[in-house]
Amino acid sequence: MLAAMERLVKMYPTGVKSITCDRGVEFVNFHNVKYMENTYGIKTYYAHPYAPHERGSNEYHNGLLREYFPKPTDFNKVSQIKIDQSTNEINDRPRKLFKWKSANHKFRLEYAKT
Repeated sequence: MLAAMERLVKMYPTGVKSITCDRGVEFVNFHNVKYMENTYGIKTYYAHPYAPHERGSNEYHNGLLREYFPKPTDFNKVSQIKIDQSTNEINDRPRKLFKWKSANHKFRLEYAKT
């Protein structure tokens, strides 16, 4: 988790302000979480157990990914290329939320403001 978060922060140094974690084992290492907060100034929030509404965007995107990778897909058998293609297709879809622009388009606009 730490290596992935550091890659994200290095890709978007002014764009990562906070992280909201679920109760997964990848976020139980308190030292890694504190390192991210102290080194990069990122605030970490933890969702409460059994409260998926606190991670609504995450749950929505998990549902979109399930269109490509239905349960019980073993992601150890899925190539990174296939995952990247799927996420790019999802992020390039026009969305009503963004006045029929894509999430990628909206992200680029917002990140340019930082």
